[in-house]
Amino acid sequence: MRLVQLESGGGRCVALVEGNHLQVLRGFASVYELAQAAIGRGMRLGALAAESVSGRTEDYDAVYAGRSDWRLLPAGDHPTEPARCLVSGTGLTHLASASRRDAMHANTAQLTDSMRMYLWGEEGGRPTAGQAGVAPEWFYKGNGTILRAHNQPLLVPRFGEDGGEEPEIAGVYLIDAEGVPRRLGLTMGNEFSDHKHERRNYLYLASSKLRTCSIGPELVVDAEFGAVAGQVSILRGDQVLWRHDIGSGEARMSHTLANLEHHHFKYEQHRRPGDVHIHYFGADAFSFGDGLELAEGDVMQVQFEGFGRPLRNPVHIDRSPDALVAVMPC
Repeated sequence: MRLVQLESGGGRCVALVEGNHLQVLRGFASVYELAQAAIGRGMRLGALAAESVSGRTEDYDAVYAGRSDWRLLPAGDHPTEPARCLVSGTGLTHLASASRRDAMHANTAQLTDSMRMYLWGEEGGRPTAGQAGVAPEWFYKGNGTILRAHNQPLLVPRFGEDGGEEPEIAGVYLIDAEGVPRRLGLTMGNEFSDHKHERRNYLYLASSKLRTCSIGPELVVDAEFGAVAGQVSILRGDQVLWRHDIGSGEARMSHTLANLEHHHFKYEQHRRPGDVHIHYFGADAFSFGDGLELAEGDVMQVQFEGFGRPLRNPVHIDRSPDALVAVMPC
């Protein structure tokens, strides 16, 4: 089952994807509301969605292409308080990405911290059921204000050095009233980052991640996460500038999903009832690793099998002069 969130004129709705049609649900303006209701009624999210179909439909082709009064929203969010949505991620979970990060920072024959972290995952990131394995790399991206939907631009800010795609799968979570994390589903994502900034020094990783990012267009409620094949493309005008086959899922990763989730939600502050979490699981490949520099208007496209229509976002570069942010006394 795949769901989308839509917005038109300030109003919102949730719809069930059925081929080229979107079946609008009655009574729920957001996946957040739908999940709260499902938890309250002791139901599965998908079951409540299935029984809430209103009979009203929208043309998915028109919505997806931006030709409808309705526009796609991120596949998960906090609909009223974006500051209560934590966007984070984990890296060095896929060998290809770890190798590219390793190459970015390698200047000696010694093993880099990037590759060492990946190997820790290979050795201890897949514990037996019910056990905690080694902790993965973890990073903060921002709150819900940085989330962008399909077709919305991802920003290289005026102080940025670069902007590049990171094609990933992300989990969407809601913390229930008892402080228990509830996985609402999985979605495609572009964990857009500043790789030139990070390449200066790996200690700049944290600030290189503080960029807009996207998820969607669809939330897969019952996603298969064993082995997921995909493809990432960079489009410039009518040309495919770069394309790469990618993969994700537990079979392609050095950590189990349960281990990644444990190490994110083990922190009490990450289990505050009513909060939403968007957590990226890591990339398999990205164009910067092949020496590509994205330009204004380039379109980044991410697609994983079983996750619905491709996620597309253009690059927008803020060319205005950088300026000091002055802090005033109170």
